[in-house]
Amino acid sequence: LNKKYTQVGVNVLCSAAIGGTFQYGYNLSMINAPTSYIQTFINDTYMERWGIGLDTPQVTLAWTFIVSAFSLGGLFGALLAGPMAVQFGRKKSLLLNNMFMLVAAVLVLTCKMAGSFEMIILARFLVGMNSGVSMNIQPMYFGESAPTHLRGAVAFSSAVFTAFGIFLGQVVGLTEILGGKEVWPYLLASNTVPALIQVLTLPWFPESPRYLLIDKGDRESCENALARLRGGQIPIFELELMIREKEELKSSAINTNSKAKTPWALIKDKDLRTQLRTVMGASSAMMLCGNDSIYFYAYYIFLAAGIPPQKIQYATIGTGASEFLSSILSNFLIEHAGRRYLLIGGYSLMSCWSVVFTIALVFQTQGVAGMPYLSMVCVFAYILSFGLGPAGVTGILPAEIFDQSARPAAYMIAGSFMWFSLFLVGMLFPFIVNTLGDYCFLPFFVVCVVSAIFLGLILPETKGKTLAEITLEFDKKNIGSGGNRQKKQVDSPTL
Repeated sequence: LNKKYTQVGVNVLCSAAIGGTFQYGYNLSMINAPTSYIQTFINDTYMERWGIGLDTPQVTLAWTFIVSAFSLGGLFGALLAGPMAVQFGRKKSLLLNNMFMLVAAVLVLTCKMAGSFEMIILARFLVGMNSGVSMNIQPMYFGESAPTHLRGAVAFSSAVFTAFGIFLGQVVGLTEILGGKEVWPYLLASNTVPALIQVLTLPWFPESPRYLLIDKGDRESCENALARLRGGQIPIFELELMIREKEELKSSAINTNSKAKTPWALIKDKDLRTQLRTVMGASSAMMLCGNDSIYFYAYYIFLAAGIPPQKIQYATIGTGASEFLSSILSNFLIEHAGRRYLLIGGYSLMSCWSVVFTIALVFQTQGVAGMPYLSMVCVFAYILSFGLGPAGVTGILPAEIFDQSARPAAYMIAGSFMWFSLFLVGMLFPFIVNTLGDYCFLPFFVVCVVSAIFLGLILPETKGKTLAEITLEFDKKNIGSGGNRQKKQVDSPTL
């Protein structure tokens, strides 16, 4: 990244992310591989209990509950993340979060012995809680620990690890590895490996310097953390700016016992209304655009596209590889192109590819040669476009546009909208496919177009700007929303 961001900083990124957003991507994709085996297990279990099998729609409904339990758990995890981040700090919260994963592993490893598919539902709920917590706290931890000029690239690494998790989950889920008929419980429990890696490595690294100074009032620990993250020297300018922000928060009647805003207090704050609308809209769009549904139901999508069933598992690996490569590319682009253009450009490209995909499916139904492969290319291009902007930029917005007191609540609200949207799409997507057929991606086309327009109108560029400068841009928009904050001259950045 640069000479000042030492090897310690790089190690912090890897340790936090391997048990954080990596887990989200890994658990999002690997559930697709054992689809048919888990459905057979559901039917066999029901047969043993009641002496009668389930109809195909009933099995599909039970499978949908397993898939959607992940999203529902994520919603609860997002609500839990804010209080955890405030009470325990960013690093300790990530460590405690691994308990959900370990309990889930025990459940999936014993579900066959117990003859209970409900244990899989509970396990997926707990895995979702783990992801909900980490998806909020990890970007917060990264954004607060990174140098100002690198905060975008560092925070965007969360998206890189998410994409890497998706790709690796697809590889491990191959029939030749852990996706076979007899070993699928071990596939579902394999997420304990990154959890254990984080438990063994993260305790050796420093807490967020901003949390230590502003939330805990521990200047000495803050200076030690900064020194470790900046190559042994304390950056005086960064430290002074954090001290200024701490003083500004105090002058705003936020005392040491009540630093963090609650979600309800944030919602009522007219001065932050435009910022809140921005992260709510961006977080919802990230899931409503349908990209992550491709990983949940990749088998059905490629089957509809005409790919032979025995080759689908290899085709799905291409989707993960596409997002991984595009997220790496975006990591280099974010500090040059900026956040706003990556978001608008990503959703605009996704809109175009959803139209091409729909046309390809219509021609495929009419028997036009080569259309199944064009459909598959469109899916890859859709994911590439998502990875170029929305996948990474969305997660860093709350860290950049909210101050230390509002940031945990902002992540709670944004995460709740994100996970509820994922739950909604996960539940509805099979029915959308069955109802709309070849036109199943048109609802996502509408979401992408609306998202590009909305973010283009409401989101200012945040690249390289301090929090004071970003706040000033939003204040101009807040005037029309009833905000009346007096402009401050304190130049306190989000690090």
